[in-house]
Amino acid sequence: MTPDQFWHDYLATLPADHPAHTLPVPEASGFGDSPGLADELGELIHLGTKTATCASLWEHEHDGSALPTVGLYEIVLDGRDQPLAITVLTEVTIRPYDEVDAAFAYDEGEGDRSLENWREGHWRFFSRIHAAIGLEVSRTMPLVCQRFKVVYRR
Repeated sequence: MTPDQFWHDYLATLPADHPAHTLPVPEASGFGDSPGLADELGELIHLGTKTATCASLWEHEHDGSALPTVGLYEIVLDGRDQPLAITVLTEVTIRPYDEVDAAFAYDEGEGDRSLENWREGHWRFFSRIHAAIGLEVSRTMPLVCQRFKVVYRR
């Protein structure tokens, strides 16, 4: 199924006057930096375990991409680019890596959901992402921390 078809299936579940009917098809992407990670994180989102994520502000600046905003819809893809869920952002904050708290780590839903596990996994992840754009990770690197809710799943 294509992301367009998935979005239209979602719209068919909504009342005719729902504001989503006026929106273009949202961006569709997998979470993480590999098909395997997209499968793993996509499944956590699909199950409702993962309700938060973060990205590097430096990566956004390097790519020139717009920062996400509350109310933004996204189609979550698995590692084979198949739609799994549609999310809508409920919160967006920017905070340094070393100020991410245990509640946010828990909401990310990965590993044992502890802050220690979050820090270890995300340090490795941001090390890979930043190396690809010629940057080094830092304990004060700014992260775009996002909370979302799943509004549709297959």
